[in-house]
Amino acid sequence: MGKVALVTGGTRGIGEAISIKLKANGYNVAANYAGNDEAANKFAAQTGISVFKWSVADYNDCAAGVKEVEAELGPVEILVNNAGITRDSIFHKMTPEKWNAVINTNLTGVFNMTHQVWNGMRDRNFGRVINISSINGVKGQMGQTNYSAAKAGDIGFTKALAQEGAFKGITVNAITPGYIATEMVMAVDEKIRESIIKQIPVGRLGEPEEIAACVAFLASDDAGFITGSTLSANGGQYMQ
Repeated sequence: MGKVALVTGGTRGIGEAISIKLKANGYNVAANYAGNDEAANKFAAQTGISVFKWSVADYNDCAAGVKEVEAELGPVEILVNNAGITRDSIFHKMTPEKWNAVINTNLTGVFNMTHQVWNGMRDRNFGRVINISSINGVKGQMGQTNYSAAKAGDIGFTKALAQEGAFKGITVNAITPGYIATEMVMAVDEKIRESIIKQIPVGRLGEPEEIAACVAFLASDDAGFITGSTLSANGGQYMQ
């Protein structure tokens, strides 16, 4: 039986690719999702990956959800905090509701989920926490003060928690994807998409599978000496 990996937002987009890649690499995968039952059921039927529904923005839901996963599959050894939302707005028009929705899911959700599995990882002297941040968490983005703040917070969370987990065999790392050819990005007007691609030195959007490959490496035993790191995967659009 392979190690148990839990991927939040794991049934669509980048999360779907991560779940599929980890399963292909021998992990026993649980994919969390928040609301789209039709997409989740289709994903489960096509992949054979178990799906579990809860909102990462709710601490108690996360506690109950992780208990359900562990009862079915065993202790979570790999956690991929991928779930995220956008509520874009120019700042002077941003409402508290838009701010709080993004912060609660994209940043507090990382705390809510990691807190459920952390003590178990400490007890077993092994764990992998991989946080999916964003290029906009390091460079900022007009109209995304909420999203950029949350994703920057994910990086700070990663660096601090990595220091706590290192001596217990737990690594904590972040990945900052650039613009990836997900359903959401591909739905953007073609002219806007072309303008984005012009900003990317490699001349194309990234593929979800390329982010999944980054996750698979950081989850592996080969990455045991890497912790507190931020792995940029943005085609050279923003170089740190």
